[in-house]
Amino acid sequence: MSTTTHTIHNFSAGPCILPQSVLHQASEAVRELDGGGLSLIEISHRSKPFVAVMEEARDLVRTELGLPDHYDVLFLQGGASLGFLTAAMHFTPSDGSMDYAVTGTWSKKALKEARKMGTAQALTSSEDSGFNHIPALPGSSAANAVHITTNNTIYGTQYAGDPVVDKPLVADMSSDIFSRPIDIEKYACIYAGAQKNMGPAGTVLYIYDTRQTGKTGRDLPSYLDLEVHAEKDSMFNTPPVFAIYTSMLTLRWLKGEGGVREMQRRNAAKAACIYGEIDRNPLFNGYAETGSRSVMNATFTAADDAHTPLFLAACDAAGINGIKGHRSIGGFRASMYNALSLSSVEVLADVMKEFERTHG
Repeated sequence: MSTTTHTIHNFSAGPCILPQSVLHQASEAVRELDGGGLSLIEISHRSKPFVAVMEEARDLVRTELGLPDHYDVLFLQGGASLGFLTAAMHFTPSDGSMDYAVTGTWSKKALKEARKMGTAQALTSSEDSGFNHIPALPGSSAANAVHITTNNTIYGTQYAGDPVVDKPLVADMSSDIFSRPIDIEKYACIYAGAQKNMGPAGTVLYIYDTRQTGKTGRDLPSYLDLEVHAEKDSMFNTPPVFAIYTSMLTLRWLKGEGGVREMQRRNAAKAACIYGEIDRNPLFNGYAETGSRSVMNATFTAADDAHTPLFLAACDAAGINGIKGHRSIGGFRASMYNALSLSSVEVLADVMKEFERTHG
């Protein structure tokens, strides 16, 4: 069995970096959970040890985001792609409609799924400009609800704050949840796949205002009905135990590190470091417009296309993983989720400086 001895700086867009302490605890739990003689993945999900895991995970979401009592928290199977349909079902009556801010690949897919449920349309879109910015969101909508994707991993754009609209606001926060404080009362529903800032792929988090559900008149399939899952405390069916346990550990780590406000501070420092070098270095160009830049995913390209493979090789030599950009725009993408250290971002910036020295 080989052991890696050099540091790897993991900029993967997802599944992504997790805290080392979380990886250690999760691996130990697979061997034996809390000294009980059994693995996490072989105990009943209705046993006291796992019920305690689920309760702690949900409670940590509540405390770290400051949720009022009228919001419920669920950890379910799947990911945000299932959330596209689930959200539309819960906030669009059969004779109603839902407006979408189309700001990237995932919001475009969410709109496509919503149209299978009824009427859905783009309220605003940045597709004509290659999704390089967050377009202004009208404050008024004629639809029953409005849907946004708060951060766009492929194009490196992000809402700078919590939008204000006059209808229930539904948000896919898969790639920036827990990266900053949010004004929860502005949202009727938030859903987020775990594999960015929470844990491994396999579970999806739903946070929703219980006062705003159950009003569509739809007869929902039981598995897709959030209220059915809430009645069973996220245990309507066998939950993805490992993904939820690891998410719980990550939320413990988050709390111990100072919570979402501390994450916001750290993430701002990382973003300032990488964007400062992108803007300074003549060999690179930022992709997203300055006012829409994501704190989670910095996208940039080489000023000379011939430099792209050479810079990727330089990153590989420096132990930088996952820096290759999405095929939609090419170039490079530095994903800087909560667990990524500022020192790793500084290594990337140093590689960019050295690349300028040797290829400028």
